[in-house]
Amino acid sequence: MKRNHALIFIAVLCASTFLLTPLLAEEKSGLHIASYWEKLKNSVVQCRLCPRRCVIQNGMRGFCTARINKDGTLYSLGYGKPVALNIDPIEKKPFFHVSPGARVYSLAAAGCNMRCLFCQNWQISQAKPDEIGSYSMSPGEVVDAAIKNDCRFIAYTYTEPTVFYEYMLDIAKIARQKGIKNTMHSCGYINPEPLKELLKYMDAVNIDLKGFDEEFYRKMGAFAELQPVLDTLKTIKEQGVWLEVTNLVIPGQNDNPDEIRKMCVWIRENLGDEVPLHFSRFMPSFKLANLPPTPVEKLEEAYKIARSAGLKYVYIGNLPVGYPQENTYCPNCGKLLVARAGYEINEINIKDGKCGYCGYKIAGRWER
Repeated sequence: MKRNHALIFIAVLCASTFLLTPLLAEEKSGLHIASYWEKLKNSVVQCRLCPRRCVIQNGMRGFCTARINKDGTLYSLGYGKPVALNIDPIEKKPFFHVSPGARVYSLAAAGCNMRCLFCQNWQISQAKPDEIGSYSMSPGEVVDAAIKNDCRFIAYTYTEPTVFYEYMLDIAKIARQKGIKNTMHSCGYINPEPLKELLKYMDAVNIDLKGFDEEFYRKMGAFAELQPVLDTLKTIKEQGVWLEVTNLVIPGQNDNPDEIRKMCVWIRENLGDEVPLHFSRFMPSFKLANLPPTPVEKLEEAYKIARSAGLKYVYIGNLPVGYPQENTYCPNCGKLLVARAGYEINEINIKDGKCGYCGYKIAGRWER
């Protein structure tokens, strides 16, 4: 255990040396002016989008590498340049209490404001938007593509949507006008003001609550903090946007039963007992490729802890098909409401947002 901790600490220190990266001479033109920043002295700017609040010298990038200071103006490099475009089932986001089986037009631009050592999409989340192959799509073209592909939802996902905030917001506004719903899967590392502006156009958000310990966030996320993520969760709930939470259970890192219990109690007391919680299985990846996959027993233990803490909707994910903990059950009568096999929906017994057996109201957005 001590050896693993030492390796993690060294990796974070190495990552932190890339907080600011010089602007390349061949930087592409047509940059999009960023939101939420202020100009300081001598062409220096400060980004106010996320809790890092990077102070960025002229010709340098912020921590996320997706926002750049050029002659005293902050630009967003990922605007209109998605690096991933896919049509997914909404269960993959994961949203288990939002329109089961719905098709979702998913997209991402490069970059992230964390450097999680276990990132499964590190090839694009840790890339610079101008140094990786990308598509060229305006916000309107993204919405049109969603409509053309019969997707009632757009998901901002795969990397960290916060770092392509301006692009996401412009897409979301057009989507709302055209009757397309907006969803986001995020690490939740965003300041309250831009978050509240974004939530005006969001229909559902899934936040990765990576652990429930400041030390874990410091080591795993390149000196990130837990409290801003908790603030984000509370803000989403307060603004009335549908919320689900994902916790990736990593062996020996954030799987302590006491820590999991504290997290579950906090969720119940601050977000309510009806917020779905997804425990996801860790698979060796990126800089934690030396760790084993999460034992199924650990995920089942976390499930039992969450249920005993009073959470009504708890799930286990990233496992072979067939585990009952991926289904939705009525908290009142215990009957099976949504039967899932991976991302497939085999059975739905929810009618008008209520249990089809006893009439108990099931929290969620069940329009189909």
